[in-house]
Amino acid sequence: MLQPTQPLDREHICKLLWTGRFEAQARASLRQCLLGFGKTLDGLGYDLLDVSRSRIALNAGLVRSDIADLESALDDGDWAAAIALIADIGGKPILDQMRFGNDFDNWLSERRQATEQQLQTKVSAALARLKASGNLADHGRLLDAWMVRHPTSSRVIMSDLHGGKVRIAVLPFASQDSQNEERYLADGIVDELITTMGQVPQLLVAGRTSSFKFRDSDLTLPEIASQLRVSFLIEGSVQRLDADISINVRLIDGQTGFETWSYSYEGTEDDLFASRKHVAQTVTTELGKALDLDIAEPQIRQMTSNKAAYGLYLQGRALTSRWLGDGLLDAAIRLLQQALELEPEFAECWAALAEAHVYKAIGTPCVDKPGEAKRLADCATKAIELDPGLGYAYAMLGLYRWTRNDALGALDLAFKAYELEPENPAVLMRLGSFLMYCGRTAQGLPYIEAAVDQDPVDGRIYLVLCQAHINLGNLDEAIAAGERMCDLGQPSLHLALATRTKGDHALAVAQYQRTRLLMNTVIFAPAGTTPMSPEAMDAYWLMAARGIHSGQKEDRERYCRTLDFLHATFLDPYDPTIVLPAIWMGYSEMVFKTLGVQITPPNMIGLMSLWADVEPIRQTRLHPEFMDFAKRIGLVAVWEKYGWPDLMSGPPA
Repeated sequence: MLQPTQPLDREHICKLLWTGRFEAQARASLRQCLLGFGKTLDGLGYDLLDVSRSRIALNAGLVRSDIADLESALDDGDWAAAIALIADIGGKPILDQMRFGNDFDNWLSERRQATEQQLQTKVSAALARLKASGNLADHGRLLDAWMVRHPTSSRVIMSDLHGGKVRIAVLPFASQDSQNEERYLADGIVDELITTMGQVPQLLVAGRTSSFKFRDSDLTLPEIASQLRVSFLIEGSVQRLDADISINVRLIDGQTGFETWSYSYEGTEDDLFASRKHVAQTVTTELGKALDLDIAEPQIRQMTSNKAAYGLYLQGRALTSRWLGDGLLDAAIRLLQQALELEPEFAECWAALAEAHVYKAIGTPCVDKPGEAKRLADCATKAIELDPGLGYAYAMLGLYRWTRNDALGALDLAFKAYELEPENPAVLMRLGSFLMYCGRTAQGLPYIEAAVDQDPVDGRIYLVLCQAHINLGNLDEAIAAGERMCDLGQPSLHLALATRTKGDHALAVAQYQRTRLLMNTVIFAPAGTTPMSPEAMDAYWLMAARGIHSGQKEDRERYCRTLDFLHATFLDPYDPTIVLPAIWMGYSEMVFKTLGVQITPPNMIGLMSLWADVEPIRQTRLHPEFMDFAKRIGLVAVWEKYGWPDLMSGPPA
């Protein structure tokens, strides 16, 4: 019940042990117990208890327990002793066989949970230290011993050890008003935490896209931790009382859902804006102490000192992250432009504006896709001029280089982005994607897998992962990635491709046609086209699904003729609704007339599919004009510098 250095109030002990008695009777009973206990210990020569008028504590150094010995062994790196102690403790419950009524039982249950949680944290940290030091033998023995006690924690702990890092996610902070400025400043603190903690070598921080999907989630904290593949969560709140602001931050054990550490900041409303950096730095440093990690004080990036500009920036970013909705991106762009009018030197805002232009080109019926690409390039270039360390801005600038047939410049920029921000899942995805565009799927796959690992509920990354496995012939993995992509709300086009590649044409047709249900929500009709009736839409999608996946020559020829008509009549003849089917059907001439003439942000994703070594896709790569096409869009320059693609050992003879 008592722990060294953790005294209990006498009144609290009385209430726990003598529930229902009058206070005077309970105090008298406690005095009698202490008197009898003291007489027993006097004969042994131990001054075990430190008793005052208000509190009782155990004298540290005179008491030993198996739990305390285990914690000391873990702290001291005495792995043999720690492993032996865990094996001896086994699955035995902590503080068992004590019954003193409901109040005591409830208190004891809390103590058990807190102790288990503390042990879990220490074992996780010890395993991370062993992994980082390369001591895999003791790492395996310690993990095996711990699994006896907590067999369900195996997956969580193993995932913690990716790269010897502790895995953690920062959830959106709660605020009193979901609409006002307070909400966006709360998001700003979360942004600062994600960015600041991402600089710490010992931590792997979940991506912002995945973390923010759990705003107002009904899932339990352990369920969220499981989906994010982390062992620890940070959650918090921002509360306003008149002019005073309170920021509360909590570290949560992902397995148990219990709080292991907390931090509070109090200040005025005016302090809130300035305090976000202080909070991020303090929380990160104190977090290292809580996790027993030797964390150097992180550097805080410079954002802006203009509170109004910062609020507009956060609102614009929030809308950009949602992006699939009528008018959202136009509103986001307006907000970000307003922020830049107030603070033209705000580098992160320029980068955010570049991203908004990317999504406008990709996710809206935009006629002027080259114009949006040029605008994103101007914004990304400005961001880099103001802050050369913004890695993601280089990756977005790389998107523009693709539209200028400068594949080598694009890949160089992606590698530069990775050099600056190797833990940013958006950077990882761009680099992996760019390598796949160039036919170097085997080289790109680890970057895609790392992005998935860090941002595991971003469905867009699973789309790229699905195509990577198709290219490499890992069809079961491709189908699993495609199914996960669909679970997260993305179209089933690539899942259908994986299914067809495995040989199930009928199922592939059904999966492809099912994508029509996402029309006008995730997929938008090409610019300038009139809405179809439900009947016409069903007929069109069925024709497309059969043309691409049925394997029947007549179906393919019919849909190829349809693509000819669309290419001749669309305002944007390079729309992905033409490009992607052309690639998947091996309609080489249409591939050359689209991607070979104009690469845009939405259609460049088709470049990944060119490298699937299956019929009929491979027909484009085997076409006599393919090398001219590859040279025209800049691929040959990439191969000459970085090596030839997986499916080509060198230039054709």
